[in-house]
Amino acid sequence: MQKTDKELDARGLVCPLPILRTKKSLAEMSSGQILKIVATDPGAVIDLQVFAEQTGNTLLSMSEAGDEFTFFLKKK
Repeated sequence: MQKTDKELDARGLVCPLPILRTKKSLAEMSSGQILKIVATDPGAVIDLQVFAEQTGNTLLSMSEAGDEFTFFLKKK
């Protein structure tokens, strides 16, 4: 189980809301902290990978369980 500093529930939200909420949550966090994101939008899989690359944050892991996607993002 990954240690997290903050959790974002983006279930039921569709693009671009999961990314916008992720950006807002990261802005409230310190460098090195871990954000757990749970989303149901399949588009979030690609969106979060691209977001991490573009912003320099690290996508530590990504998993799928049923219709939910869980991401662990480390703030740069």
